[in-house]
Amino acid sequence: MNVMITGASGGLGRALANECGKRGYNVFLTDINAQGLKSIQLGLERQFGVTVTTAACDLTSDESVDALMSTIDTHRIRFDMLLNVAGLDFEGGFLERERRDIVRIISLNNEATLRITHAILSRRCEGNPFYLLFTSSLASMYPMPLKATYAASKRFLLDIAVALREELKDKQVNVLALCPGGLATTREAMSGIAAQGFWGNATTNPLEIVSKQTIARLLRRGGIYIPGALNRTLTFFGNLLPRRWVAAAIYHRWNKAQKQWSPVEFSAGKTLN
Repeated sequence: MNVMITGASGGLGRALANECGKRGYNVFLTDINAQGLKSIQLGLERQFGVTVTTAACDLTSDESVDALMSTIDTHRIRFDMLLNVAGLDFEGGFLERERRDIVRIISLNNEATLRITHAILSRRCEGNPFYLLFTSSLASMYPMPLKATYAASKRFLLDIAVALREELKDKQVNVLALCPGGLATTREAMSGIAAQGFWGNATTNPLEIVSKQTIARLLRRGGIYIPGALNRTLTFFGNLLPRRWVAAAIYHRWNKAQKQWSPVEFSAGKTLN
């Protein structure tokens, strides 16, 4: 099994790479952070003895992705699985952020994901099933004041995953949308979870368990995976209420939490779910 993972130097990307290594899969890791990729490569090769290839790439750049595809084609690499993990968020209200920050969320979370997905689907192993992951978020289930652009970008990923699952099923492409709550991927992410108090901790899921279950569900049936019974319960009842009520409740929660936590920038490849 040949697997490409984007955003591989971040917490979730690293955890998924580790899970693939445990399963004996060969992995192709890409991220904008070249040094982080090399560190992960050495660890996976030493621990699992799998083939690990790394290539730094700015997924928001057509030129950078084209160069990556040229390298892949030169070596005639073909893939059985693509795990789309790369993403970012900027904490703070819509008008509190610079315009370029707001646009960058869409550029990486949506445009870059489509760019790499289209390219790798064209380079899948012919005749074999292909497995495609979109890393969405629990935030995709609701309109989220103070995280409006991020939540909307994740809703896009959820919807395209559901649509492509139906569209590509006759081509043996299995698609999964991963919609986790909090993930302790970075020190900043853990601070944000702590600032939310009980609900932050209650909706957070262990990276190792999420990674293991994500790969298992992707191989088995695809669809939508929301880790954690509480998160699935909140989603069910949240969908029963008027979206304006949900938005008002979320605003109250996040407004209180962000007063305790200064805005922090999250770099590409480190997804805040």
